[in-house]
Amino acid sequence: MRHVIRASALAAACCLSLAACSDSDDTSDPQPSPRTALSFGQSADTAGVGGKGTAQITPNAVVYVDKAGAETPEHGLFAVVRFEAGNRSKTPVTTTADKGGFRWTTPDGKTVKAGNSRGAGRIAPVGFSEGAPEVSPKTYQADSVAFDITAAEKGGTLVYVDGNGIAVRWKVPSTNTGSAASALMSALK
Repeated sequence: MRHVIRASALAAACCLSLAACSDSDDTSDPQPSPRTALSFGQSADTAGVGGKGTAQITPNAVVYVDKAGAETPEHGLFAVVRFEAGNRSKTPVTTTADKGGFRWTTPDGKTVKAGNSRGAGRIAPVGFSEGAPEVSPKTYQADSVAFDITAAEKGGTLVYVDGNGIAVRWKVPSTNTGSAASALMSALK
């Protein structure tokens, strides 16, 4: 009996992995949300708005600034995160980025949405805000989100809630990080 159950589980796993590799349709089939936070810079497959399509979300730079252009934070600091949204399918996919999909969970457990203050909502660094939540087929686009936080809230957890309501988490470093961090910092001046 034990061998039959194991064989069935193995067969089911093989079918799932074959289905995930197929690009025969453009329905959403992202992997389940991990129980623990991903490493910053790690990609996650997420469902598009309404569960349609799959977008690969990768946060890959964070900077902390006390001013961004003419904008000043209400809570003392902006945490600006650069991310890439990718679409490997044949049809466009719309991320939840501009529908409250991104959140910041502070080390003490408080959660704030991206653009949680007037200043954070207006940050659009040149070259880091391709703007549209819709990602064209077979492309990647860079974008950014900003959070108005206190200095004690640095190094939080970035949360992305996809079109199926599944939350993916990344542990964010408490210092400026990422290969694009210095360019992002310059774009915010």
